[in-house]
Amino acid sequence: MASPEPTGALLLAAGGGSRFLGATHKLLTPLGGQPMVRRVLEAVARSGLSPIIVVTGAVDLTDELSRELPGRPSVVHVHHPHWQRGMASSLHAGFEAARRLGLAAVVVGLGDQPGVTSAAWRAVADTQSPLAVATYNGERRNPVRIHTELWAHLPHEGDEGARTLLRTRPELVTEVACEGNADDIDTVDDVARWQAQPATQREEA
Repeated sequence: MASPEPTGALLLAAGGGSRFLGATHKLLTPLGGQPMVRRVLEAVARSGLSPIIVVTGAVDLTDELSRELPGRPSVVHVHHPHWQRGMASSLHAGFEAARRLGLAAVVVGLGDQPGVTSAAWRAVADTQSPLAVATYNGERRNPVRIHTELWAHLPHEGDEGARTLLRTRPELVTEVACEGNADDIDTVDDVARWQAQPATQREEA
């Protein structure tokens, strides 16, 4: 049996969060007693994926990235000064780091989706498919596994990332049914809805 290809996680956390009108950047807003981005990082860490490449831009997340994570994965911090060019540009900043690390594939997710479980990260990584996507009740969402051979085919600017490949290369796509959800937290109201969930549902990640 062939050895699994070296695969890491790529967490995009560079956006400005302009729709979030809270007291701090949305990635630092408390969810269940800890900053949202920390909650997401811990879910990724519990999946066993390492390294975890984190692309930042609009807000300084150094403190959160320097704290120890479950399982002590390697965390690679990539500051992307051109984050305003859109999510696609942040994705390519992460790809550059992944190439330097010798990764054959990355599993991509977003820092503002705390409902994505560690099991979802792991299940998508384990497909060994060149292009795998989590589904929630049949809907394609993050995380997405992208093989290095496909990285050059994604746009370099704008806010459409893996969706381009999912649309144009359907023959490569493997869908992975997952528990949890990949709902974005973009507004203060989204935070309130998350906090209103039953505690057991919030803790699934």
